[in-house]
Amino acid sequence: MINLTAKQYDNFTLIEIEIDGGICEPSDLKNLGYPLVNFQKGVIISGRAPVWVFATIVHEFHPALWVATFDPRLGGGIVVQSHSKDYQIGDIIPLLH
Repeated sequence: MINLTAKQYDNFTLIEIEIDGGICEPSDLKNLGYPLVNFQKGVIISGRAPVWVFATIVHEFHPALWVATFDPRLGGGIVVQSHSKDYQIGDIIPLLH
């Protein structure tokens, strides 16, 4: 089972992915419960999950101002889609995680 939790920050919502037992199946995507987010802010997605899980979550939060995926090596979320002139694809949004 895939669990998503949300933590609010001033400019974005952090979505944490947790997978029970560390293993998930594609059929688990059918039962994802998405937390409510303010689409006027950005979204950073973080966690250990297959790329197809990340792709599904990015798609769900596409209406947000911008969407980023967290990279611990870079210390922030890398913007992967944006509806804002202030946040471009490839920008790094710092996050102490």
